[in-house]
Amino acid sequence: MELGSSKKSPTKGRKDELYHVIHKVPSGDTPYVRAKHAQIVEKDPEAAIVWFWKAINAGDRVDSALKDMAVVMKQLDRSEEAIEAVKSFRVLCPKHAQESLDNVLIDLYKKCGKIEEQIELLKRKLRMIYQGEAFNGKPTKTARSHGKKFQVSVKQETSRLLGNLGWAYMQKSNYMMAEVVYKKAQMIDPDSNKACNLSLSLIRQGRYDDARVVLEDILQSRLPGSEDSKSLKRARELLMDLKSNQPSMDSLDLLGLDDDFVKGLEQLMDERGPFRSKRLPIFEEISSFRDQLAC
Repeated sequence: MELGSSKKSPTKGRKDELYHVIHKVPSGDTPYVRAKHAQIVEKDPEAAIVWFWKAINAGDRVDSALKDMAVVMKQLDRSEEAIEAVKSFRVLCPKHAQESLDNVLIDLYKKCGKIEEQIELLKRKLRMIYQGEAFNGKPTKTARSHGKKFQVSVKQETSRLLGNLGWAYMQKSNYMMAEVVYKKAQMIDPDSNKACNLSLSLIRQGRYDDARVVLEDILQSRLPGSEDSKSLKRARELLMDLKSNQPSMDSLDLLGLDDDFVKGLEQLMDERGPFRSKRLPIFEEISSFRDQLAC
């Protein structure tokens, strides 16, 4: 009886366990637990940041505290502060946490419009994949999104990083580099979202025929994700944009060119077909990749 009296009430134990499951917060009374309670249950981000700092200083789940604090700071438009925190305290985190901290930094750079820093970090992560240093040498890793865990392969991660890199080049209006990167991403793991971005990079270069070919792949359901309503809507919008911007052959009359020249030009274009770059930077040659993407 005395032994039984020292135990927790089964009902109370079940209630505590149910509370943590419902609110998705860890159990205990450490600074990190208090930070998560302030963040998720009390919805007090400022208090959460204070407790996250206490967790970091106390060595309490430092990597999780640092990542979660950066997310909360980003929500409060304190991304610059979050960047400095991650860069300063990531040395306290274990090796296996560095990859996810890089992902946090990429999001923060994007939020702050730090495109150059974003590009450099993305290129570094791609080099790590080539050198076999990503995923701690494993072919897959466990990722988490919206509270759910799933497996990500090296191929999927490479394509994702290339897609992010392509979009960063788009923000710099470097459409030729964006095209090169998006094409490589599509070769590795194609999807309709990156195809839309590829077509946009081609439209920005005035290469309307090439862009049309890419969009047709989406509209004809030849790519993974083509059935997604957002991708379809965006592809149709890009096609309309393409049609409104593409100059017709009739407009060449404004240049004072005679009909024979115009017909000869049309024939030449028909024979050669849409221009396609035959030389792409090969990911296997990523040692030269850093030089090609340095611009």
